[in-house]
Amino acid sequence: MDSIPATMTAIDPDQPGGPEVLAPVQRPVPVPGPGEVLVRVAATGVNRPDVMQRQGKYPPPPGAPGILGLELSGTIAAVGEGVDAAQIGQPVCALVAGGAYAEYAVAPFGQCLPVPPALSMIEAAALPETLFTVWTNLFERAYATEGDSVLVHGGTSGIGTMAILLGKLFGLTVIVTCGSAAKCRAALNLGAAHAIDYSQDDFVERVKDITDGQGVQAVLDMVGGDYVPRNLQCLAEDGRHVSIAVQRGASATVPLFDIMRRRLTLTGSTLRARDAAFKSLVADELTRTVWPHVEAGNLKPVIDRVFRLADAADAHRRMEAGDHVGKIVLTVE
Repeated sequence: MDSIPATMTAIDPDQPGGPEVLAPVQRPVPVPGPGEVLVRVAATGVNRPDVMQRQGKYPPPPGAPGILGLELSGTIAAVGEGVDAAQIGQPVCALVAGGAYAEYAVAPFGQCLPVPPALSMIEAAALPETLFTVWTNLFERAYATEGDSVLVHGGTSGIGTMAILLGKLFGLTVIVTCGSAAKCRAALNLGAAHAIDYSQDDFVERVKDITDGQGVQAVLDMVGGDYVPRNLQCLAEDGRHVSIAVQRGASATVPLFDIMRRRLTLTGSTLRARDAAFKSLVADELTRTVWPHVEAGNLKPVIDRVFRLADAADAHRRMEAGDHVGKIVLTVE
């Protein structure tokens, strides 16, 4: 580790607030523990939980650094106990519980995926968080399989665009909701089968029309609140509703007898607080099922805009404005 500096530039606000608190500071370079690697960060994806953490609404889980950032790409610079030193110099992308808005970050080696020549480092940084989230929730918790129709809210968000791309690869009919005609066009261009402008149309009625009254097999919902009972109206019998965020509220009133009568399943998950063993299992499954498509150049994240690490405040302003299509990325190198 002789060539690794003692300190690094990072985004580690000392108090919650607006985007202006995201000023670069100097922090000690972390040291990888057993089963971990130190990554010299090339780029990091910006995600909604980063905004919530900055606002003081989503504290990092125990043991995670206060430095923001849940995903990264870069080169392994050092390894902890139990990791083969031959990994040093390998390009990887990784899901982390925090710390990615920095020049160096520690990642569990089991949560790292190799960056193939088909991906740029910017693209690689934009993959892990949405890929892990969509795979575990849409394909594992909602059991979406080839031939299923699914409804995904926020069709042009990072999650929404990844759901469209994975849906295309695995034979799903993906119906999305978006907040404008322009965003609907963008979602259709990415491969969504249908895009509903919720500012103009009732998505419940549109889903019924699209599915000839049958409904969809699964709903991936990041809205919560009063959307939940409306989502249930969109489900076919034996349908599955998966909650992954609660932007419109963490409580909902649902029709229990209708759930019983139509045998609906309501579930959900959060990813950040899950342990490294679970995330490593997901990484192994992604390596087998999804990564061949990445290596072939058939799966690339949608990049909205790229900012420098020093301009993290502008990246957060972009996300909060809600005009982005796909992922916002910070470059570190």
